[in-house]
Amino acid sequence: MNNSGNTLLAIIAGSAIGAALGILYAPDKGENTRRLIADQAAATRDNFTESAVDLKNRVASKMSEEKETLDTRVESLVSDLSYKTDDVISTLEKKLAELKMKNKKLQKTV
Repeated sequence: MNNSGNTLLAIIAGSAIGAALGILYAPDKGENTRRLIADQAAATRDNFTESAVDLKNRVASKMSEEKETLDTRVESLVSDLSYKTDDVISTLEKKLAELKMKNKKLQKTV
């Protein structure tokens, strides 16, 4: 995104410098020079608009990709956690069964 910002800044700066040099070295009538400046300003505006729209689309696309990646990671994490929770519950159930058996043996001997 930083590269896009630099490109956009370079386009704007280049257009402004070009327009200034055009005015300084214009061998044409004032009317023609004003038309040229207006055309240059319109072209700069159009370039700026296109660059802004392109940048917006790329940011939106990147955000969408990152959201999908994050969603996938969260799903994977939840799935892994679910399996680990099942393992812990199974282990606790086995331990409980063992304790119940020991308790029954102790009750028989008393």
